[in-house]
Amino acid sequence: MSLLTDPEPRREPEERARLGPKSAEDEKPMMGKSRGLSLRAMAPNAITAAALCSGLTGIRFAISEQWAAAAVAIIVAGILDGMDGRIARLLKAQSRFGAELDSLADSLSFGTAPAIIIYLWSLSAEPSWGWFAALALAICCALRLARFNAQIDMEEQPHKSLGFLTGVPAPMGAGLAFMPFYLWSATGLDVFREPVFVAPWLVATALLMISNMATPSWTSLRPRKGIRLWVLAFAGLLFAALLVEPWWTLSAIGIGYLAMLPFTHLRYSRVKRRAVPVAE
Repeated sequence: MSLLTDPEPRREPEERARLGPKSAEDEKPMMGKSRGLSLRAMAPNAITAAALCSGLTGIRFAISEQWAAAAVAIIVAGILDGMDGRIARLLKAQSRFGAELDSLADSLSFGTAPAIIIYLWSLSAEPSWGWFAALALAICCALRLARFNAQIDMEEQPHKSLGFLTGVPAPMGAGLAFMPFYLWSATGLDVFREPVFVAPWLVATALLMISNMATPSWTSLRPRKGIRLWVLAFAGLLFAALLVEPWWTLSAIGIGYLAMLPFTHLRYSRVKRRAVPVAE
């Protein structure tokens, strides 16, 4: 009788002795329905799905030329993306399914959607090479997330082990890609909408996302006790600034993040030099 009809493949006597007798759980027939996901496990995935919907809705706003609404939709997707992982850890509901869904949502919300929005806003005036710049952002975002997924189970991650990230994260990359739009909205100058300015900026942002440089990780920041109240006060003022002058504030956040990258690289080099003797 072939293997297609046997309930279990034949084993040699030595292999059966090594495997041992079947347990009662092995002999138990598969009956009934599997248990469904609890609400606790579904909550983080629901937030991820909401972030995906928010990012893709930004494309709909861009088609209607509602540029501010499109940018806000991507920002909301970034806020939701920052919430789902923390809620999953808080509820102890981490799963491989959630990690894969989160990566797919990030690729669409922070790669595909910003590329299409910026193309419709600026780069469509030069459809030949402007489209390639938009493709660079979408492709590099997908490559970054694929690299992240491939390194999840790796034991050696030099940047992560020292409290840093590798390359600009996808939500921050989308925020940097919108920097010309923020400046255009804040100043009203059409120079920030010119494809000759937007396209190189988009390509540079895409390269930062797939680079191997060490970038700051917000989860590893531990403010000293003496400045914690100052940090809270700054966070409150920053939120107020976002309500009063959103485009100037978002531009300042992007410029501040870019200014931090060289200092982060130097700090990573110092931490790495101190960590090598300890490891030896």
